[in-house]
Amino acid sequence: MIFQRAVQAAFIAAFLASAAVADHGGDNRNKNNADNDANRFHSSIIGSSPGTSIGGVASGGAPWVVREGSASLGAGRLEVEVSGLLLGPGAPANLVGTVGPVQMVAASVVCGGSGGTVAATTDAVSLSSLGDAHIESGITLPSTCIAPVVLVRIANPGTQPGAFIAATGLSAAQANDDNNNHDRNDDHGDR
Repeated sequence: MIFQRAVQAAFIAAFLASAAVADHGGDNRNKNNADNDANRFHSSIIGSSPGTSIGGVASGGAPWVVREGSASLGAGRLEVEVSGLLLGPGAPANLVGTVGPVQMVAASVVCGGSGGTVAATTDAVSLSSLGDAHIESGITLPSTCIAPVVLVRIANPGTQPGAFIAATGLSAAQANDDNNNHDRNDDHGDR
């Protein structure tokens, strides 16, 4: 009887210890388990490459880069912030490091990943000559939006937005940085 209770206690202690390790210390990095963020999507923004199509929207005809950018979607609101959204190497030499002729951008939300469809689009906002823009808008999405992608699109007043020049995602450098940071901060007790 005493042996059975000791085994049960050891099993419960092992289960609780493994749950604590798997929890990553409660840092809740992906925000999927936080009650106030359960229906929120947040991602970095990266520049586009020519010849790509997401949700039926083609990318611009030249490569774009983003120094820093993020998109946040939830509670009927979309917020997109980009800094240094500029034409990149591979664009005409005289336009590299500039916004070229682009003066305005809008954001579209695609539901269903790269093969999905555009579910909502914001109004256009100004893109500064340094490639900075801030979009904050109320939007209406379907009741479920699987694999959302946020596109930053070239916009002209009075017309539908055109090609996308940036989108949510990770560059290889960002993915490597995130993996390195995760490894440095990972404390599974296996040292």
